[in-house]
Amino acid sequence: MRSTIMLLAPAVLAAATPALAQTAPTMVPDGTLLDVSAEGRTSRVPDVATIRAGVVTQGQTAAAALSENATRMTRVLAALRQAGVATHDVRTASVSLSPQYRYTDGQPPAVSGYQASNSVSIRLRDVAKSGSILDALVAQGANQIDGPTLSLDKPEAALDEARTDAVRIARSRAELYAKAAGLSVARIVTISENGANDGTAPQPPMYAMARVMKSSESTPIAAGETQVSVTVSVRFLLK
Repeated sequence: MRSTIMLLAPAVLAAATPALAQTAPTMVPDGTLLDVSAEGRTSRVPDVATIRAGVVTQGQTAAAALSENATRMTRVLAALRQAGVATHDVRTASVSLSPQYRYTDGQPPAVSGYQASNSVSIRLRDVAKSGSILDALVAQGANQIDGPTLSLDKPEAALDEARTDAVRIARSRAELYAKAAGLSVARIVTISENGANDGTAPQPPMYAMARVMKSSESTPIAAGETQVSVTVSVRFLLK
């Protein structure tokens, strides 16, 4: 675990510039102040997979491209319902329609057709089944897959565990430095949280998923473990 240590003796605090004293008007206790920054961690198995799936279609006219897209997207949404994905876990992410151009030397670009795109963000609460759901989406017309992003549905308990670990590490460091300085830890003066990671795993590149989707086998999704971490700054009074 990483930690940052800063010792502030009373004499050093008294020598602070007037400008600093005005921005941080604090009373100097009778003792030595020790600042420790520590990171606490814990691990959990992700229980939510978030993917973005969509349909991209092309047509000679805008209406044709949109109509084909709507037909295939309707099948994709029906496949999600059949797989047991709740309605509130499916959200439209984007809808777009754009002209496609043909370029010829010496001539201005000419419209050759239109491309329609519709994608949804899907929260899958059974990570083990997410691979088979992806296969079902592709079978029903989805030709654009992005994800999955693995995360925790309720990370609060894990974050609290990491916070407890961070404070424990900070106090252990404080006691170590106090002993080395011939002092002891009197009490904690302040605690502040500097940042937290709720365990959301990085999303894999889109091309990697595209290679998997071309396989004839079922798409494998491995949950593994994700780390939850919290960084805190703790100020101790040493005497």
